[in-house]
Amino acid sequence: MTVRRFTLLLLLAALLSSAAGPALGEGMPAWEYPLEPEILDDYDQYITLANRTHLLSGDYVPADLVNTTCKKASDAGKPQLRQAANDAINAMFAAAQEDGYTLYLKSAYRSYKTQKTMYNTRLERLGRDDGLVSYPGASDHQTGLGADILNLEWTKKDGMNKNFAATGEAQWMAAHCQEFGFILRYMEDKEEQTGIKFEPWHFRYVGPEAAAYIMENHLSLEEFTEEWQAYINAWEAAGGNFRQLIIERSKVNAVTVIDVSDDGEEEVSIFY
Repeated sequence: MTVRRFTLLLLLAALLSSAAGPALGEGMPAWEYPLEPEILDDYDQYITLANRTHLLSGDYVPADLVNTTCKKASDAGKPQLRQAANDAINAMFAAAQEDGYTLYLKSAYRSYKTQKTMYNTRLERLGRDDGLVSYPGASDHQTGLGADILNLEWTKKDGMNKNFAATGEAQWMAAHCQEFGFILRYMEDKEEQTGIKFEPWHFRYVGPEAAAYIMENHLSLEEFTEEWQAYINAWEAAGGNFRQLIIERSKVNAVTVIDVSDDGEEEVSIFY
């Protein structure tokens, strides 16, 4: 490290120390939830819950949808996912391929209108809600973060059912999905919590930290949401201020690399 770079870092440390004032979160109870508060604060980013009691609006469309670039089932059309989910699914498909499993994207983002048509069609055909097609606004697919993933054999079938869970591809995904920020959205023993029957093909991007916690603790997204919201409520009842904590932490973390000097050393800037 050059003397100039070292001096810059010392100056940065001094600025942070003087600007921080009182200790971070002073007067608040310690934050002890296993996930950082920023992950929970960013609810509308990746951990959004969509179900019958948490309905997305009819005009909700994710802002950063992109055309998927992974391998697709022949009848998948032109599915879209949010950018982070698309990047993650490509990484997961590549890792599966290395382990000898070829995955295919069957379905991804669905609009409210499309979901409504699918739901009404199935309702008219069966005369009842069989728990396999989500109610309009309750679909995980509308978030742009949910994906139906199959192997080649199952892409050729007329429908999907729980027997897909016996395939090597389904078992590989259930074991490794969290490494790429995905969770198995509708688990076999969580039907009461999700209101949806077991779907071993449906995976949902929530980000790597949340995915690791959810899968390691065998939680549905419903249980996870209830848990972290209850923690924040209890933490605030004990004297915490979640919004203030987020503001304070954002100030401390507001350091960015903005330039590279002539000698190739990064220059840093602090801002609030």
